[in-house]
Amino acid sequence: MIDRVITIFYWLNIKTWVSLVMLYAARRKVEGLENVPAKGPFILVSNHLNNADPPVLTHTFPRRIVWMAKQELFDIPLVGWVFHVFGLIPVRRAEADLKALRRAQHVLRTGHVLGMFPEGTRSKSGGMKEGEPGTAVIALRTGVPLLPIAIWGTEDIKLPRDVLRRNKMNVRVGKPFSLPRPERLTKERVAAGTHEIMVKIASYSRPSTAACTAKARDNPWRPRRKRDSEPRWRYYWQRKWASAGASGAP
Repeated sequence: MIDRVITIFYWLNIKTWVSLVMLYAARRKVEGLENVPAKGPFILVSNHLNNADPPVLTHTFPRRIVWMAKQELFDIPLVGWVFHVFGLIPVRRAEADLKALRRAQHVLRTGHVLGMFPEGTRSKSGGMKEGEPGTAVIALRTGVPLLPIAIWGTEDIKLPRDVLRRNKMNVRVGKPFSLPRPERLTKERVAAGTHEIMVKIASYSRPSTAACTAKARDNPWRPRRKRDSEPRWRYYWQRKWASAGASGAP
């Protein structure tokens, strides 16, 4: 019953004021929505550049997303209440949050979409950090598919300044994939799964592999400059993807 009320509240807001804000605040190019499973549980995994990423992806997707968000956001008056009503899951990032893990697994068992940013936080330099193990742990424990997303164009947005500036942004939805379930969940298997998730996300970013490899030869981790046309994180992870021989890139 509670879940049904949350779902009604979720879509009531998405179809009204959220849609109105997105209409005036964003010019989106969305690719690959046909890859979104029409039913069944999966984990949405995306890079994270800005606080605008969750609302952009939430409004883009045809299914309700249950996001995992840091506990600090729930401690903010009004914001925390909205997050609870939307059904978001608070996560204590400084520790192994077993309660959040159990709630995430429950979301997937009930057939919903779990939204996660494997990096654990926003990239402030424009560079993509290594993934945290939490996403891989949940995927390996549950065996559900993962849906990789690449988002760019939000990295320079400043809220609330840019709410009505018609910011150009891109969302590319990849093809679902699964991590093979191990007989025993080891640190090494979690690390390998985390790497595979990050590589998959990067494989759907905009630049071609050859172009990214050439641009990354000097220092792929250096901060993105204003005149650069592409964030540097893509250069690094596209090179990783090329060396790993990953498939599924557009």
